[in-house]
Amino acid sequence: MDIFNVLNLIGGLCLFLFGMNVMGDSLERRAGSKLKNLLAKLTKNKLTGFLTGLAVTAVIQSSSATTVMVVGFVNSGIMSLKQSIAVIMGANIGTTVTAWVLSLGGISSDNIFMQLLKPTSFTPILALIGTAFLMFGKTSKKKDTGSILLGFATLMFGMDTMSAAVSGLRDVPAFQNLFVTFKNPILGVLAGAVLTAIIQSSSASVGILQALSSTGQVSFGAAVPIIMGQNIGTTVTALLSSFGTNKNAKRAAVVHLCFNALGTIAWLTIFSIISAVFKPMLLDMPATHLGIAVAHSIFNVLCTLLLLPAANLLEKLAIKLVPDTSKKETNAELDEKLLTIPTVALDRCNTLVCEMATLSVTALKNSLNMLNSYDEKIAEEIRAFEEKADHYEDILGTYLVKLSRYKINDADSATVSKLLKAIGDFERISDHSVNILESAEELKNKEIIFTPSAKKELDTLLDAVSEILTLSYHAFTKNDLSPAHDVEPLEQVIDGLKAKMRNMHICRLKDGDCSIEAGFVWADLITNLERTADHCSNIAACVIDSAEQNMNIHSSLRAIKEEDSYYKEKFALYSEKYSI
Repeated sequence: MDIFNVLNLIGGLCLFLFGMNVMGDSLERRAGSKLKNLLAKLTKNKLTGFLTGLAVTAVIQSSSATTVMVVGFVNSGIMSLKQSIAVIMGANIGTTVTAWVLSLGGISSDNIFMQLLKPTSFTPILALIGTAFLMFGKTSKKKDTGSILLGFATLMFGMDTMSAAVSGLRDVPAFQNLFVTFKNPILGVLAGAVLTAIIQSSSASVGILQALSSTGQVSFGAAVPIIMGQNIGTTVTALLSSFGTNKNAKRAAVVHLCFNALGTIAWLTIFSIISAVFKPMLLDMPATHLGIAVAHSIFNVLCTLLLLPAANLLEKLAIKLVPDTSKKETNAELDEKLLTIPTVALDRCNTLVCEMATLSVTALKNSLNMLNSYDEKIAEEIRAFEEKADHYEDILGTYLVKLSRYKINDADSATVSKLLKAIGDFERISDHSVNILESAEELKNKEIIFTPSAKKELDTLLDAVSEILTLSYHAFTKNDLSPAHDVEPLEQVIDGLKAKMRNMHICRLKDGDCSIEAGFVWADLITNLERTADHCSNIAACVIDSAEQNMNIHSSLRAIKEEDSYYKEKFALYSEKYSI
């Protein structure tokens, strides 16, 4: 093996790892809502969690990515430690899919149909189709499909290049002796663990082992311990991702380590006994691409069969290894690790924005009630809600900007824009709740009383604002276009109400029915109420535009007012309902 073979080996390895990374990331994006729906089905049922972990990992082609995601979920409170255990076990079996795909490279037959199954026969076509999708595709889905095909073609080309580069090693005595050394189970496990820990992918390290097996010098006796070690090495990624997380997230990473380590110890012991006592001929036979894929799957299935019934014991062991402290911990609201799975991170953001919406709308409605019946305890609650809404705006704004820098599909990009716009409106609604509360406190402390006509007008406006808050809240939290379309005509009615109330107030001032002091409070109130309605209009427009993946709110509102017969009908209805 000369220097050119070494360079080809390095180049092939780089292409292989790059192709696997591109394909995995693209599969993850392309899965989109399907991945999110799978995760939403997680329950305390072990079987459901196991199957979910298996399915997600089979889709994104990486148990490390799934486990890192699980650590993030546990840290964020989306998933409990008990739920995470079965998911991690499922991920270990899901990751074996990659080895089966790579085993196609070991097909050797003169039969034309078998030859067509070899990656070298069909990957050029996949690469051509992938390039066409990537270059000429108009949507992110088509571009992601192109990236998947190109990534697969690249990793298979890299695999073929590695196999060709190491083919000369079959006659090198030192290489033969190396794999004779790995027949020592302990050394084989260590080699597999170290290699996988370095490249942080058991799928990739199994692929490298399959490439080396093309030399014919890798026996099953050497390959099996290496495969066992690879399962330990892959836990490094999750352990690294758990730094800076809460106790339960650390425990999830420890469960992953304990599961793979205990499974390896148990089956390595049995393997060593069988090797020493029975000395099966199979262990001295050269390993093949397919044989390694089979061994990888069997080992992971056996580990799961052994430890899935003991999931509760693994949980107790993790709690023992990562004990509770006296310091109380809270779940992270937004975990940076979830950014590696943009669809899931976006779903988490949407959940928190809905929580923020609940706080803001509740605070505003409570402040409306304070105008008629002041309560000190509720006043404190309104201010606490406003502070919490400010906090949500800060963390969500920063997180969503980071998320927008990741490659996401068009629908998710529209949702990011919707959330970024909505958090500003919900934060301003919470600000108006405090402003209205301060007006209520001024009325109470200064014993200001509005005239009967002014009180009647204000009650009409309060009812209209309460309804528009409900409509916009339901439109946003339920992503429902029906109430969203009702918001804009009501907002226009509220604008008209404000103008009429201002004129009537001026008339009362001229007639001496209203004091200047009461007038100031009155002006502040109707301004805050009208601006609240404006923010409700913005929120509803975001919901409508997000559904159409068009974030030009002003043009959308203009089109609704000018062309929509439904708008005109609702405007007439609300004008009659809230007339003064």
